[in-house]
Amino acid sequence: MPDTLTEEERAELELAEQARQSSGDWDSVKPGKADNFGKSFARMVGLLKPHAVAFVFVSILGAIGVFLAVIAPKILGEATNIIFEGAASNALAAQFPAGTSQETVVRSLNAAGQTDLANMIGAMSDFTVGTGVDFDALRMVIVAVLAIYVVSSFLSWIQGYVINIIMVRTMWRLRESVETKINRLPLSYFDKVQRGELISRVTNDIDNITQTMQQSLSSVVTSVLTVIGVLIMMFSISWQLALVALISLPLMAVIFGVIGPRSQKAFGTQWRKVGRLNARVEESFSGHALVKVFGREADSREKFQVENEELYQASFKAQFLSGIIMPGMMFVGNLTYVGIAVLGALMVANGQLRLGDVQAFIQYSQQFTQPLSQLGGMAAVIQSGTASAERVFELLDADEQEPDAVDAPKPVDGDGVIEFENVRFSYSPDHPLITDLSFRVEPGQTVAIVGPTGAGKTTLVNLIMRFYELDGGRILLDGQDIAELTRNDVRSRTGMVLQDPWLFAGTIRENIRYGRETATDEEVMAAAVATRVDRFVHSLPDGYDTVLDEEASNVSAGEKQLITIARAFVAQPSVLILDEATSSVDTRTELLLQHAMAALREGRTSFVIAHRLSTIRDADLILVMEHGDIVEKGTHDELIAAQGAYWRLYQSQFEQAASDMGPAVAEAAEVPAP
Repeated sequence: MPDTLTEEERAELELAEQARQSSGDWDSVKPGKADNFGKSFARMVGLLKPHAVAFVFVSILGAIGVFLAVIAPKILGEATNIIFEGAASNALAAQFPAGTSQETVVRSLNAAGQTDLANMIGAMSDFTVGTGVDFDALRMVIVAVLAIYVVSSFLSWIQGYVINIIMVRTMWRLRESVETKINRLPLSYFDKVQRGELISRVTNDIDNITQTMQQSLSSVVTSVLTVIGVLIMMFSISWQLALVALISLPLMAVIFGVIGPRSQKAFGTQWRKVGRLNARVEESFSGHALVKVFGREADSREKFQVENEELYQASFKAQFLSGIIMPGMMFVGNLTYVGIAVLGALMVANGQLRLGDVQAFIQYSQQFTQPLSQLGGMAAVIQSGTASAERVFELLDADEQEPDAVDAPKPVDGDGVIEFENVRFSYSPDHPLITDLSFRVEPGQTVAIVGPTGAGKTTLVNLIMRFYELDGGRILLDGQDIAELTRNDVRSRTGMVLQDPWLFAGTIRENIRYGRETATDEEVMAAAVATRVDRFVHSLPDGYDTVLDEEASNVSAGEKQLITIARAFVAQPSVLILDEATSSVDTRTELLLQHAMAALREGRTSFVIAHRLSTIRDADLILVMEHGDIVEKGTHDELIAAQGAYWRLYQSQFEQAASDMGPAVAEAAEVPAP
């Protein structure tokens, strides 16, 4: 969106906002960290609500997959028991005859004082001396485990596939919401927020949310279900070993509770620094030519290096803190693993557990701590994503322009009478700009608005376009209050050419037709001819089909301005606003434009903002503004005769021109006295 404020008015607005910031009224605008993690995280997850059914389906698939993955170690432990018990039956064949029962072996070993071995044999199931390894049973167990792992992996793949579909559609809706929101924001929002900061929220932050939810959503569901399933299996094997495993939970909670909030705060700072660096880069690139002209490359580079260093420090801190969480949880998990291995070995030796059960439990302990460690690692990712989500939510929650009334009246057919009745407006309550402004412009009149920089000239036409809402008074268009009409109805009757030309990437024909989509090629050509666009288009390789790049760098500044003027003319507005529209064209082109605009302004109410007073001598009415008020009005000759504010402006321009040319040149030029 093109800017509509002059540099001076923007500076005044920034001063006002700085005053608001110092008084604490800036929180609605400035980006911040995720101050309310729980609320922001819940809202981020709430983006998935339209896909609740699919998410339930994914959760069911995940539960089945987790159940199969959890049951597999228990079954695999039976394979270990079959091998170990078969090997033990062959080993004891040297002491006992083949076919000796388990009870006889246990009784004999206890009698011989081999209590530990007797307890171990007693814990075995279906033990008979000399039977060896049951390979048929072992084969069935292995096949069953392989089938379980294949099915579990397939279900996990389906789960990931469906979640990716959910995420892609969710982020598509989020981008749509942001785009819709931007179109509903008032122009004042863009005056307060830097472009780079806004672009960072729309691009970097949404991408970060996407990556966060894609990486963590499936893993979080699987990890939580795995922890629950494994916990149940561990208690079913041995409640003593399960309690040892549970010791890790409070330790992990302490790690996350201490490091997590600091990591979250660091990520919030990191994304703020990203936004500021983007704003710095956007500012440097958009003004690259001026940076070169004034030799400020070193200054620009120094400022970039400062911002870049701050981002580096913030990113390093965020990544360092988040990187501690997962290793810390893995360390706790390894300590738990050692405790389970030692206690499990003692329980096998005492006959309290079978060897396969301990093996399964050790696998479960790894399955228990691994998802907890993953959850710790994902916590850092989620914190980063939540910080980005809050920045996007701040944009989505920004105050919108008041919606148009549902019962807004239809615009009447008129010739473009503009009336200001006691209009009051200010960008900030502490800095009044327009206090009490009243005037009337008749149909077909050309009104020139002049005055010193910051007098409120551009603000005046912005109010006519209803870019800002009034603090008081009314603006009437053909007798109708524009505040009661829809914005589209007001702006559809108004054509505007800004001081800074704005063109989009596309052909010259498309840029001109942007003023009115239904315009025919003949109407586009007529507007181009009238505004002298036609005279340079034919020198381009593809004529009207020449494609302009994003910066329209393949045409000159003056040619860009001519295209924007043609775009306004093709719209066929009843009210025409030219904000320094000829400032970028050469003197000869300006003279040609004056004749063209005189013909095109016929029958239209026109507002012309100009600093070069020589261009508005033929205006029907000249309004002289100072500090937001009209201090003089009349024709050029009337205002010169009055020798007031306009006379002083006019005189200062020509005196400056004469001093710049030098006495001899000025005398030769015979500069007329006003």
